[in-house]
Amino acid sequence: DPNGMGQPVSVIEKPSNQGGVVRYEINRTLTGMGHERYLVDRPVEGDRPPDELARRLFEHGGIDGIHINSNMITVHLAGGSTGEGIADIIEDLYTHYRPGVRVPSPADFDAPAE
Repeated sequence: DPNGMGQPVSVIEKPSNQGGVVRYEINRTLTGMGHERYLVDRPVEGDRPPDELARRLFEHGGIDGIHINSNMITVHLAGGSTGEGIADIIEDLYTHYRPGVRVPSPADFDAPAE
């Protein structure tokens, strides 16, 4: 399929010399030439892939802020967080995401969230 939907995203974790910051380089452009900034205490608006990714990362927990610029994702970890599991969430972005289709949450199935 031409947009790579349904295909895993390849993720390279990049070391950062800034404490509490982890960078991920992926093989997709999420924001085109623009950049997006998300903060944990503000609701994520929109349904584009970067918005959906930010929502999923905040749901994972341990993150104070996210900056997405083209194919680079910079995650500002909350105190004590290691960033474990973040790369997996990024890799799965398109596996469960289709443009224009809201991704179901556990509440949609009346199942307790893990």
